[in-house]
Amino acid sequence: MALLKLEDIHHSYKMGQINVDVLKGIDIHISRGEFVSIMGPSGSGKSTLLNILGCLDIATRGTYEIDGNRIEKLSDSRLADIRNEFLGFVFQHFHLLSHLNARENVELPLIYRGMWGNDRKRKATEALEIVGLGDRLHHLPSQLSGGEKQRVAIARAITMEPAVVLADEPTGALDSHSSNNIMRIFKKLNKELGMTIVQVTHDYEVSLHGQKTYHILDGVIERIENVESGGGV
Repeated sequence: MALLKLEDIHHSYKMGQINVDVLKGIDIHISRGEFVSIMGPSGSGKSTLLNILGCLDIATRGTYEIDGNRIEKLSDSRLADIRNEFLGFVFQHFHLLSHLNARENVELPLIYRGMWGNDRKRKATEALEIVGLGDRLHHLPSQLSGGEKQRVAIARAITMEPAVVLADEPTGALDSHSSNNIMRIFKKLNKELGMTIVQVTHDYEVSLHGQKTYHILDGVIERIENVESGGGV
């Protein structure tokens, strides 16, 4: 059974009297442990699709299941539980709090979960060590490079040990060297920790680091590209 299963997904919104169709019948099945890229130009619908995958938005029509749970049938509180239990989010612009150091930023989701102080610090430290920032625990975001900030954001996303990491243009604000480092970390999370990775990107070279790329254009899947070896570095 697919871990993430989208079937005939449509999404639209009103602009005045006009109905704008963003997604037009998307079918995607993602198995546990896959590393998948969703690629397309600006306006193709890829970010809307990621929002639906992350339960941040509900499709206008179609079905979406996470580990057998029909998302459109769940209450708001159960949707929040699903996001907390299954999903970790990584964004292009990091979203770190400037007055908190690296470990404190990573601790935030653990605070919301009600974890005690010492356990929280231990879990946050372990996550930062996984992304290679064990020596940056007490650095503020202003003291970190762009690539290091993104690694803190990844540590924050994985500290709850999610089944799925959803990444929206995770290398979009980074240089090529930092981008390659982020892709190495994603591969480590995927191969060593068994996390399912779904990344949205407009960069073909970045897409090749996964095992499969869904090319989306004008709200439809134009083609599916298999990258069996998981290309890149």
